Amino acid sequence: MSDAAELKDELLLERLAAGDEEAFQALYRRHQGPLYRYALHMAGRVEGAEEVVQESFMVLIRGGGKFDPGRGELAAFLFGIARNHVHRFLDADGRYQGLPEEGPEALAGHGPAPFHPDGADPTARLIQSETVAQVRRAVLSLPERYREVVTLCDLEEMEYERAASILNCPVGTVRSRLNRAREMLAEKLRVTLDPSPARRISATGAFEAR
Repeated sequence: MSDAAELKDELLLERLAAGDEEAFQALYRRHQGPLYRYALHMAGRVEGAEEVVQESFMVLIRGGGKFDPGRGELAAFLFGIARNHVHRFLDADGRYQGLPEEGPEALAGHGPAPFHPDGADPTARLIQSETVAQVRRAVLSLPERYREVVTLCDLEEMEYERAASILNCPVGTVRSRLNRAREMLAEKLRVTLDPSPARRISATGAFEAR
């Protein structure tokens, strides 16, 4: 199925239900990266992120997810499944740990590693790596409800409405949690934030205006 990459999610799901392996591969390539990065920032462990992604896609294979395109897009649906599995992983694990790999290797094969811009010289890369390491540790130390809004809205650059749908809460709750999360991160990173709500963490680990 050479046109799989161009098909909409709904059509790929129909083909998947009919046993089309290429349809599954196309869906996996399309959605695996963001799900993995979300799970990695939430769980703080590579094996946990891999487990979450695997279990999330197994829902599609088993056909038990009952995805309804009338209620939203597949990406948001998969994030909702991943979120449930992240909670189960954290409950079973009893704790979360710092990321064992602070460089792009932790994200290798899971979509672009946005924390290391192309063209940076070796010195700049070293400085950038340390900044990113600090941001990752700070994000991971946040309480879960704040960590997930930062991961979705700032690190994955998701719109508030979409994040609210995944988190099953009002948009206002997303905004208030995000504001509080940014305040907590500012304290942890010892940086001064512009008080404007239109701020976010950029891919480089700094804060910039939205």
